[in-house]
Amino acid sequence: MPRRKVVTKRPIIPDPVYGDELVTKFINNLMWGGEKSVAERVFYGAMDIIKSKSNDDPVKVFKRAVDNTKPQLEVKSRRVGGATYQVPIEVRMARGLSLSIRWLIQSSRARKEYTMKERLAAELMDAANNTGTTIKKREDTHRMAEANKAFSHYRW
Repeated sequence: MPRRKVVTKRPIIPDPVYGDELVTKFINNLMWGGEKSVAERVFYGAMDIIKSKSNDDPVKVFKRAVDNTKPQLEVKSRRVGGATYQVPIEVRMARGLSLSIRWLIQSSRARKEYTMKERLAAELMDAANNTGTTIKKREDTHRMAEANKAFSHYRW
């Protein structure tokens, strides 16, 4: 955090296949060890699997999955008078998007399918249909925030 200047966000170049910035963000998060071509191959392979399994546009399925998994509330720890409280706060749009992408990738890596393409495709289709591990993670986050609603006055 600089003291004087405001940090400018870098422009995100849309991906070459679908021309979408969200796809680029997802591929960059999917990447391990700078292997962007591998991440692109996995993502586009998953999109091909989605296209063959469902008769819907794969980008629409992907965007619906990301939107369905965005959390509205989360809890943050606040230390007040020697006690630590889990205070519910609203999630900013950028943080919600990054959490959604992170949860989708973690859930797809934990699945039992044979290849990463199949895992990612299955997780995206599950999330688009409001089922799966990522949706459960979002629901758990919301449930935790609801349970700690009594501490919302500690928000600052």
